[in-house]
Amino acid sequence: MLRIGVIGLGNIAQKAYLPTMAAMQDEYEWHLTTRNQTKGQALASRYGFTHLHQTLDELIAVHPAAVFVHTPTATHPAIIQTLLNAGIHVYVDKPVATDPAVVRDLYGLAAEKNLLLTCGFNRRFAPFNVALKAIPDKQQITAEKMRVHAQQESVAALWDLMIHPLDTALWLADGDAQTTAVHVRADHAGNLQQAYYTADTGECRVSAITNMDAAANLEEITVQAAGSRQRSIDLMQLQTQTSGGSTLQHRPDWEKVLDTRGFAPLTRAFLDAVAKDGPNPVSPESAIASHDACAELVAALQ
Repeated sequence: MLRIGVIGLGNIAQKAYLPTMAAMQDEYEWHLTTRNQTKGQALASRYGFTHLHQTLDELIAVHPAAVFVHTPTATHPAIIQTLLNAGIHVYVDKPVATDPAVVRDLYGLAAEKNLLLTCGFNRRFAPFNVALKAIPDKQQITAEKMRVHAQQESVAALWDLMIHPLDTALWLADGDAQTTAVHVRADHAGNLQQAYYTADTGECRVSAITNMDAAANLEEITVQAAGSRQRSIDLMQLQTQTSGGSTLQHRPDWEKVLDTRGFAPLTRAFLDAVAKDGPNPVSPESAIASHDACAELVAALQ
């Protein structure tokens, strides 16, 4: 049975990953790692995990095949580098790092070591977004993420929120997209208000938008093609419009939210790639492109 490590047991790990991991204990031997032993013991008890460590060195000492990194972004580069140099596959929350040069170096190291470095772009694995990806001959893609009067420092918000619609839009495009325009607006205190990004593949126009001062919390992705217009709404609904009329699909009532939001399918895809020496479920080239695009938006703040 493969040993799989998890380092960092904060909010994202608890909400988006541990429930799926707990359900896979008959397939993998899980090793949780956190400096906070009280938290670690509570979570291990809650989900039935039996292996708990306090440091990265302790985790590496048990020789896991792969490690999920759910620590703060600033710690990612050093942890990823240490794991890759130890011969361990890595899954990491987005962003891999906030410096595109560092992102490239880490992916280069992974390639040199013949290891996976997988970025947690879960929206790519949400079932209705997968349906949008399958649409042929796309003409226009728009990905929007809205928040109600939210306040977050601009650079942090771009890497935390804007990177989701940005990555989804670029992934949906069938071809390399060249940036055509970026625009970022912040308030007097430096909090993000709106961010806009557009690109062109030659066949398709790509747009990503974040609005922190909107009237509703909403996530929408729209794909227009020659014969249809399809829209994913909060990952829960898929609206299809054609010349014959309009339909609205809903995710099944029994489906777990981590499947609907893509976290569970991505987790399983990564582990399957580790176990079977398969391809990276989030290709390095596409992940690097999304980080580069986000960095362009950050640069527009200057």
